[in-house]
Amino acid sequence: MSWKIKSYLQSILRDETGYSIFPTGIRTRFALCYPNQYNVGMSNLGMHIIYNQINSRPDTAAERFFVPDKHLQKQYDQTNTPLLSLESQTALYEFAIIGFAISFELDYFNVLSMLELGKVSLLTSEREDHDPLVIAGGPCSTFNPEPLSLFIDAFIIGEGEETINNLLDAYLDCRSKNISRHDILLKLAHIPGVYVPCFYHHFYSESGLLSAIEPQNNVPCKVSRQWIKNIDAYPAHTVISSNNTEFNFYLIETARGCGRHCRFCMAGYCFRKPRNRSIASIKKMILAVPSQKKIGLMGAAVSDHPQIDTICQFINETHHPMSVASFRADSVTQLLVDSLAASGQKTLTLAPEAGSDKIRRIINKGIEDKHLYSAMDMGIKAGIKNFRLYIMVGLPEETFEDTEAIITMAYKLRTYMDDHNAHGKLTLSINPFVPKPFTPFQWLPMADIKSTSIILKHIKNTLKKDRRIEVLTESSRESCLQGILARGDRRISQILLETYRSGSLKLLPKVMKQHHIDEDFYLYRQRCTDEILPWDTLDMGVKKSYFIHELEMAKQEKPTLKCFENCRRCGVC
Repeated sequence: MSWKIKSYLQSILRDETGYSIFPTGIRTRFALCYPNQYNVGMSNLGMHIIYNQINSRPDTAAERFFVPDKHLQKQYDQTNTPLLSLESQTALYEFAIIGFAISFELDYFNVLSMLELGKVSLLTSEREDHDPLVIAGGPCSTFNPEPLSLFIDAFIIGEGEETINNLLDAYLDCRSKNISRHDILLKLAHIPGVYVPCFYHHFYSESGLLSAIEPQNNVPCKVSRQWIKNIDAYPAHTVISSNNTEFNFYLIETARGCGRHCRFCMAGYCFRKPRNRSIASIKKMILAVPSQKKIGLMGAAVSDHPQIDTICQFINETHHPMSVASFRADSVTQLLVDSLAASGQKTLTLAPEAGSDKIRRIINKGIEDKHLYSAMDMGIKAGIKNFRLYIMVGLPEETFEDTEAIITMAYKLRTYMDDHNAHGKLTLSINPFVPKPFTPFQWLPMADIKSTSIILKHIKNTLKKDRRIEVLTESSRESCLQGILARGDRRISQILLETYRSGSLKLLPKVMKQHHIDEDFYLYRQRCTDEILPWDTLDMGVKKSYFIHELEMAKQEKPTLKCFENCRRCGVC
C-alpha cells in the first residue's frame, strides 16, 4: 500500500474541519462515495446531509471516497493499491456498506471505476454474503435506476434522511442474526422508498418494448418516493468545511422542492411538494457559519422563499458574504441582488430557457422578457456588469423562428446593457434538451444530434460577431449519451458494463449497435402514453393522468399555476 497515497489523503484531511473518525470495530463502516473528484463531491449538499445522518447514529461510521485526480490515479495504478477512504485510508472492499450519491448520468462510468478500483465485484450477482452491500441514492437513483441495476444492490428513492436510517436499522438487525445476503435484500425491499432491482423481472416484446414488470417474493408492486414532511427537523448545511471545493461556500438549504411546474424539470416533479424552511431554522444555521465564510444559499429557486429579504438582511448583519444556487427572474428582489453584489458577485445568472414566448408557454416557464429586464435593472443598480443566460435548444415544437428568437433576445439584452452603462459581458450557456423521466415530456422524442448541432453552430457563429457576447455550448453527443442513460431500460446496464470495459463512455452507441440496439429507440422515438416505461416501478406521488394532462396543456401552450395551499391537482398532497 502506497505511503504517498496515504500522505496525500491525510493532507486533504488537515485542510478540513468537521469530519468524524471513530475507532475501528465499534461501529459498522459505511463507505460514502461520490462518483466524481473531491472538489465536486464536497460541493454537493446531499453528501454532507447523509454523512451527518450516518455519523449521528451510535452504531455506524461514514467515511468518504472520491474519484482520484490524475496525480492520485497514477499512484494507484503504479502500486496496485485499492481505493482508500479519506478518513482512515481503509480499502473500499473492507466496508460493510458502500453508498453512492449520484447526481449526474455521465458519472455512471465513475461508479464502475470506483468499485473496480476498490476491489469490489461490479455485478450484484457475483457478490457473496461476505461482500459489501452496495446502495445508491440521489436524483439519478430516484428517477430511473435501471441503467445501474446490474451494479447496485438497492436504491434509495427520494429524499434520504429518514430512509437511510430505516435501511441501516434493518441491515444491522439482519447482520446480528447472520441472515444471508438474499434475505437481507428481501427485507430491505419492504422498506418504503427502497428499490431492490433483483426482485423485479423485466420482460420485452419482439419489437423491443418493455412488455411487463413482475415483482417477485411478494415485494411491493410500486416503490414510493419518500420526502421529508417537516424539513426543519432535518437541518441541511455544510458539515465538513474545506477550501478545496468548487465554490468554497458554506452551504445552507433554504427550501426543498419546487412548485413552479416547469414541464421539462425532473426535480420539479420528483421533489414535490415545495417546502420552505422557517426563518428560525435558517438563522440558526447561519449563526453556525465560521467567521467570514461565504454562505451559499441552496434551493430550487432561492428567491421564491417568501422571506428571502429577511434572510439576506440577517446574513448582512452577521457580516458574511453570500451567493445563491439559483433564483427566478420574476421573484428576485433588489435586496437579494444588492447582497450578492456586496459579496463580490460579478455576474448575475438568469434562466429564461428559451428566446420565444411560444416555447416558454410550452414549457410553462412563466418568465417574460420584462422579468429579464427588471432583473438586469436590479443588477445594474447594484453595480453588476455581467449577465449569464441559461438556454435550452431542441425543446418541443421548436422551429427555426424559435432559434432566431434566442439570437434576437441576446442582441436586445446586449443593447439594453449598453444603454444602461453595463459594459460587461453577456454569456449564453446553451444545452440540448433531454426529455427526462417523470416529466410531462417523458414520452416525447429528443431532438436529433444533427439538428441540435446545426442550431448550436448557427447561434454561435451569428453571435460571435459581437465580442461582448459569449456563447458556451454543451456537446450534442454528450447530451445524447445523457439521454440514453436517463431514458434507458435495464438492458442499458449490460451495455454500460461492456462500454466500461471498452474504456470510454463515448463508445456507448457503438456497443449498442453490437447488440443490435438502436440509440434511436431510446432517444428519438415518440412513446405512447400507455407504454410501460422502465421507471414505472417507482411512484413519485404524481398521478400519471396529471403528466398526460400537462402534456396536453403544453401542446395547447396553456399555463399551469404554481403550487398553492390545499391544491389537489397532481396527487402528491
